[in-house]
Amino acid sequence: MFKLRQMKAADFDSVAELIFLSTNAWYRQRLGHPIFSCEPLACRVFCEVYEDLDPGCGLVVEHESTGLVVASCFLHPRETHVSLGIMNVHPNYFGYGLAGKLLSRIIEEAESRGLPLRLVSSALNLDSFSLYNRNGFAPFCLYQDMILTVPEDGIAANPQEAASPRIEVREAGPSDLVAMGRLEFAVSGISRERDYCYFIENSSGIWHALVAVGESGEVEGFLVSIDHPAIRFIGPGVMNDAAVAAALLQAQLDRFRGKTVVFLVPSTERALVDAAYGLGARNCELHLGQVRGTVQPVAGIAMPTFLPESA
Repeated sequence: MFKLRQMKAADFDSVAELIFLSTNAWYRQRLGHPIFSCEPLACRVFCEVYEDLDPGCGLVVEHESTGLVVASCFLHPRETHVSLGIMNVHPNYFGYGLAGKLLSRIIEEAESRGLPLRLVSSALNLDSFSLYNRNGFAPFCLYQDMILTVPEDGIAANPQEAASPRIEVREAGPSDLVAMGRLEFAVSGISRERDYCYFIENSSGIWHALVAVGESGEVEGFLVSIDHPAIRFIGPGVMNDAAVAAALLQAQLDRFRGKTVVFLVPSTERALVDAAYGLGARNCELHLGQVRGTVQPVAGIAMPTFLPESA
């Protein structure tokens, strides 16, 4: 009745509509509001970004009788791990085991590479938590989803100085790639150089990458954002400490003047959480960083994102 296959470019419109419908249906039913307020086809950005980064790594489940795409997900192989991107099942096909079918295929891929499998999942969705937990995933971090409508006149005249005068925040460039990779490996134990290149090249015009440089001239943190009708989000980012994170966050927020943006903050990072509250942010959800396999304790701060999935 159902066939799992590789996602093709011809599927992108169908997958975009599925992401829009499935995600909004769950949030309307459980929390009373949608996540996506854009046009359904704007959600093609998920397909396009993952295809740019990892051609052929999208999966769909097709109803063999109708040809309808009823489930989809993305996998994102990296040097140190595999990430599982956004997974959706059509509301009419909940309970058919389609999410489990997709997850089994991705677990096989991670195991064939001998790599841990990581994801960020809603702590409010017990169905998805149970699916991942039964398949060997364990949470390693709780993140607060924080939302903020940035004032038209911005956050601060000098955002980096507002957090710490010793930190210079500037645009990331190709010469920062090695330092960014070295920093994230030291802080989180993961590496994903293709992602850094993609953000900095910004051929689609929707990404913005910043680095924070300390008094020694070393890169002490970086933070990326995406500004697209389907997803306005700050992340991913990695920082040595809360002062660096606050400087980068304020600088990114200032670029979203008059817009509403979401970012994830580790709940254990009290100083950064308080800094976000001080800027006017409020909590809108909770997410769990989860792993199937080993994970290195974070020696600093990591702020993940949903596109491309990072944890």
